[in-house]
Amino acid sequence: MLRSLTVALAASAALIAVPASAADTLNGAGGTAIYPVLSVWAKDYQAKTGIAVNYQSIGSGGGIKQIEAKTVDFANSDKPLLHDDLVKNNLVQFPEVVISIVPVVNLPGIKPGQLVIDGPTLADIYLGHITKWNDPALVKLNPKANLPDMPIVVVHRSDGSGTTFNFTNYLGKVSPEWMKNVGSDTSVSWPVGLGGKGNEGVAANVKQTSGAIGYVEYAYSAQNGMTYMDMKNADGKVVVPTMSAFQTAAGHADFTGVQDFYLILTNQPGAKSWPITAATYMLMRKDYAADKNQAVLKFLDYALHDGQDASKKLFYVPFPDSIVKQIEASWTASFGADTWK
Repeated sequence: MLRSLTVALAASAALIAVPASAADTLNGAGGTAIYPVLSVWAKDYQAKTGIAVNYQSIGSGGGIKQIEAKTVDFANSDKPLLHDDLVKNNLVQFPEVVISIVPVVNLPGIKPGQLVIDGPTLADIYLGHITKWNDPALVKLNPKANLPDMPIVVVHRSDGSGTTFNFTNYLGKVSPEWMKNVGSDTSVSWPVGLGGKGNEGVAANVKQTSGAIGYVEYAYSAQNGMTYMDMKNADGKVVVPTMSAFQTAAGHADFTGVQDFYLILTNQPGAKSWPITAATYMLMRKDYAADKNQAVLKFLDYALHDGQDASKKLFYVPFPDSIVKQIEASWTASFGADTWK
């Protein structure tokens, strides 16, 4: 098991941006959601090749800014960029793995999976309409639970976050009021709550605050022993955050008819689909030196193939061979012959 995510991520986030470097070191920056598995990929890849991969876990917004500023070799974002933004900044994007986002709570006497929540109720909590844990809406969803008469402390991201983009995208799909008044982006004007930096910051705030609710990538919930909530999905079925539920939702990922792999995977249909999943994307520059980009592609190709076991162990969903072939074909189109093999 990885060491404490809070310690590891804090150390990672403390790194400063460095220019594109020599061939024996690759530098990346971006989303915190992918960090648990990316750190394993990097460790294994260095053991195999001797090439170090340094990754700044600073949020999707920070990663996008750094790749645009040419201060890293690659970036990661849980929010895909639109075609015009990619062209303007001479970037290419492609998915690397599927992440899953779960609501987590800190309630006395409540264990993981003992509470159920649906999308509209979750949206009303984040809108500030539901302020107590024994609110009738929560009692109706959890008639057998001993819900306390205590305030709900809402926790959200304070930084530019692809996790936030997908979480708010989901809330917008299940709540017209959320979509109208708040919307969906890496940063939004939160109606209520306190902020935490990165998935690790949200996790820490929830763990430290009695009555709190937050949202994190599932690996953070699992590795920090957090109390997750089960959810009602688009088909009205209660689902548990499991690899099977994540895979079912990810099975709807079809990149064949979209440009630049742009695809949002929240609120997918299916009785067994987890409601909040997302493809997480790598960003690279077309105008970097060919040898640098090829070195980055070798690492990312390693992750797509050899890194699948690590992904599954941490509850990320790797892509099937058919999608991996689409990704590699896009590399050939963008960077030339497949010299990363």
